[in-house]
Amino acid sequence: MALFNKLCVLLYVVLISLMLITICGNLLVIISIIYFRYLHTPTNYLILSLAVADLLIGALIFPLSMTFSLKPCVYIKNFFCNLRNTFDITISVSSLLNLCCISVDRYYAVCHPLIYKTKITDCVAVKMGLGSWAVAMLSGTFVFLMFFIPDECDTSCTFTLVVTSMVGYYIPTIVLLSMYSKILVVALRQARSIHNTTSQNTKSKAVSSKERKATKTMTIVIGIFLIFWVPVFLSYSFYPLDSFILYVLLEPFNWFSLSNSMLNPFIYAFFYTWFRRAFKMIISGKIFQGDVTNIKLH
Repeated sequence: MALFNKLCVLLYVVLISLMLITICGNLLVIISIIYFRYLHTPTNYLILSLAVADLLIGALIFPLSMTFSLKPCVYIKNFFCNLRNTFDITISVSSLLNLCCISVDRYYAVCHPLIYKTKITDCVAVKMGLGSWAVAMLSGTFVFLMFFIPDECDTSCTFTLVVTSMVGYYIPTIVLLSMYSKILVVALRQARSIHNTTSQNTKSKAVSSKERKATKTMTIVIGIFLIFWVPVFLSYSFYPLDSFILYVLLEPFNWFSLSNSMLNPFIYAFFYTWFRRAFKMIISGKIFQGDVTNIKLH
């Protein structure tokens, strides 16, 4: 029993550490994009929406998941467990839909660069982000209302899992893979073309390099997201087979998927010099020492 208690304490220390890192990291992203005008671009507005979802996972889903055990939240109709599941589904679906919007942004930036600035404006990016949250909230509302259906859990829970898996993961994943397959083909073709063209001016090369870097970074973000979330959604397929198998699979996979929200700020800081400089200015307190909203971060 003493060993079990020590393991529980160690587990909670690890989970609380992950929660704090997730909250602080995504707060840095949110503050950077809101404060520095240099970061006011359509792509960064979509990254901001994604960071808000990741922040909510750290601030809401982490504490709720630590408070309520997974088993009763899957099999017992408890209002608080249903509330936790509702938040979980809403924020998770929002994350994936925001990534879909980012893939559309990258598609136009790479495949149709001449019309990118007219198609993907700041207003369009904001609407895409808000639309993602609207669809996510509808999905969460659906999950919440399923709680009040007077039926056995074998029917309603299975139906809920199937619908949320389709809307929240499989369909957006197909969209993401389709978009990035097209982007990859066009990006490789453009890279060869740029390499073979000697008359391209320096400014054009810089713009192309910046777009390729942004596309590469967001491809890594999306790839990591899919890897972290594949296990938890695949484990739902075991639902009709055995309750113990579902419990054993979902418990670690659920935390594995949630920990993905911690990684994105580190990816931005590693690949984007402007985010790295923005983070340093915020952490050092320079933004409180004077008006630096218009500073160039490149």
